[in-house]
Amino acid sequence: MNHNLQTATLAGGCFWCLEAVFDEVKGVHGVESGYAGGKMANPSYREVCNGTTGHAEVVQVHFDPNVVSYRDLLNVFFAIHDPTTLNRQGNDIGTQYRSAIFYHNDDQKMIAESLIEELNSQKIWDNPIVTEVVPLDKFYMAEDYHQEYFARNPYQPYCQAVVAPKVAKFRKRFLEMLKKQPA
Repeated sequence: MNHNLQTATLAGGCFWCLEAVFDEVKGVHGVESGYAGGKMANPSYREVCNGTTGHAEVVQVHFDPNVVSYRDLLNVFFAIHDPTTLNRQGNDIGTQYRSAIFYHNDDQKMIAESLIEELNSQKIWDNPIVTEVVPLDKFYMAEDYHQEYFARNPYQPYCQAVVAPKVAKFRKRFLEMLKKQPA
C-alpha cells in the first residue's frame, strides 16, 4: 500500500463517466463512486436520484501526487464535463449532477479556486464556471453495482452513448496521462 496517496473528491454529472476516465490516469491507484454534499446519512442511489438528499454523485480518486498532481486531475475534470451548467450534465438534470470539487484540505481549496479563476479568465467556455468548491463533509460509497460500472458494462446503452465518448475524449486530449500507451 502506498502511504503517499492523496484523495480528490469530484462531482461532474454521472459518476460512471468520471470513474471510467480517472481509472485510466497514470498515478491513480483507485477510484470509488459514491455520494457527498448531502444532508442524509447513508443515502441509497434511488434516494440520491430523487434529488431530495442534497447529495451529488461523486468519485473519490486516490492518486500518487509524485506521478500526477491534484491540479492535473482538475484539468482532466474540467475537460470531461461542462462546468458551466448548473445542476445538469447533458440529459442528467438535478442537484445530484452538479459540478463540485469537495476539497480535503486548504491546499486543494486554493488550487481549485485558482484554477477556476484562471479558466474563467481564459474564456474557454461561453459562460462562467459554476463548479462549487466546498469542504468534504462525508463520503458515502455507492452500491457495489456502481463500482467499475463502465468496465463491467461497456455495451450498456448509456455507457455507449455517454460514458464511452467521454473516455475517448480524455484519451485523445490527455494521451501523456494514460496508464497504458496505445500500441
